[in-house]
Amino acid sequence: MYSKSSIKILIVFTFCSLSIGFAANSTDILYEVYPFIRVYQNGTIHRFIGTERVSASFDPTTGVKSKDIQISPKLNLLARFYLPINASHKLPLLIYFHGGGFFTESAFSPTYHRHLNSLVANANVIALSIEYRLAPEHPLPIAYEDSWLALKWAVSHSNGNGHEVWLNNYADFGRVYLGGDSAGANIVHNMAMRVGLESPEYGVKLSGVFLNCPYFTGKNPIGNEISNMNGRNTIVNIWLRAYPNSTGLDDPLVNPGMDPKLSKLGCKRVLIFVSGKDVLRERGWYYREALYKSGWTGNANVVEAKGEDHVFNLIYPTSPKAIDMLKTLASFLNQS
Repeated sequence: MYSKSSIKILIVFTFCSLSIGFAANSTDILYEVYPFIRVYQNGTIHRFIGTERVSASFDPTTGVKSKDIQISPKLNLLARFYLPINASHKLPLLIYFHGGGFFTESAFSPTYHRHLNSLVANANVIALSIEYRLAPEHPLPIAYEDSWLALKWAVSHSNGNGHEVWLNNYADFGRVYLGGDSAGANIVHNMAMRVGLESPEYGVKLSGVFLNCPYFTGKNPIGNEISNMNGRNTIVNIWLRAYPNSTGLDDPLVNPGMDPKLSKLGCKRVLIFVSGKDVLRERGWYYREALYKSGWTGNANVVEAKGEDHVFNLIYPTSPKAIDMLKTLASFLNQS
């Protein structure tokens, strides 16, 4: 699931994390979803990765400014807003959902702060990166509900009279996109389904969605999952621990091919990125196949980065393939 280089990074994080010290010892472990979290019997939850945070700021390298906003005071639901410094007219709106297996990472992490700065600058869009609540303290479907609330809040500004000035002044609600990676890409799919089935109170027409290395699974392994059972077991464990009350591995939330309503996906343009060495590779291709088999009438394209691992573009953002991916995304977000 991870490259050798990324594993080295994870080992460093793990070593540093374990060096902090715990009241519990290894015999007190309730369960572990490596490389994300370890949960102890006394209720202690330890995250190995994705805990660092950076402040909103102006980034002189990209010319993008950001600020943090509160969507729901009651839930303390937050987001980070990104705006090109030279914005003078309304731009496409991207609502982004970060990855991290539903357990780790943040809209405020260095990884996603850097990624959104770069994407906003290259695509000339505005972006809202959602800080949904994490499992296991907040098991699924809470992340879905937070994300849906954030989407509805954003489109409530479509009349130009919302609480957030940047949305009122700079968001083109005729060009709204959803995007995310890994678990965030799973959220993207499920938000697009809700748009198609429910539509927010204020109404929204999605111009498209993109899913980077989407996190999906199923009861039966497919493709490279069969020869990579360690990776497959991690993927399965993520779902069972993040959503203990789900209907199982063929729950339509994680296996879209089992959703009888898949044809109702609320957009007509889907861009899927997969990586050749990723255990989730086949799930991305299968997602495209399932969409067409459902009777959905849109256009879904898969872009494969051969020889690369899971979300490689976030780990090595200046690599040639990551730069190509960024250009593809920028083009996608600017097509009508």
